[in-house]
Amino acid sequence: MSGRLLIVHGPNLNLLGTREPDVYGTATLEDANDVCRAAAEAGGFAVDIVQSNHEGALVDAIQAAQGTAVGIVINPAAYTHTSVAIADALAAVGLPVVEVHLSNVHAREPFRSHSYVSPHASAVIAGAGIQGYRFAVEHLAALLSD
Repeated sequence: MSGRLLIVHGPNLNLLGTREPDVYGTATLEDANDVCRAAAEAGGFAVDIVQSNHEGALVDAIQAAQGTAVGIVINPAAYTHTSVAIADALAAVGLPVVEVHLSNVHAREPFRSHSYVSPHASAVIAGAGIQGYRFAVEHLAALLSD
């Protein structure tokens, strides 16, 4: 293994598969996690996966990644648009970050186009459904191998 990647899922992603399937699809969170595990394994990485509806728990997980992970894939969900705390945690740990969104946030309500996370991410993948997680892990693996 080339190290561990932290996969972070924000609020309401535990409801994938049943929550607004016309927007988020019918794949479940476990399906998304399986995509992450497979892509990480193919790239020689292990994964730690966390999902929480609580901002502080996400901040704690990001901070705990310092010294244990080599990169972070994060779908901050609604916290994308509101959480300076998550953005600050990402900046503080100094790990490479890829931001993921299942839907194309730029084709939705205007407030969804602003991200506090994007300035700390090397890439943002939006609108690719759960395959966006695969793209994110593959991008992070390529970034880490350079």
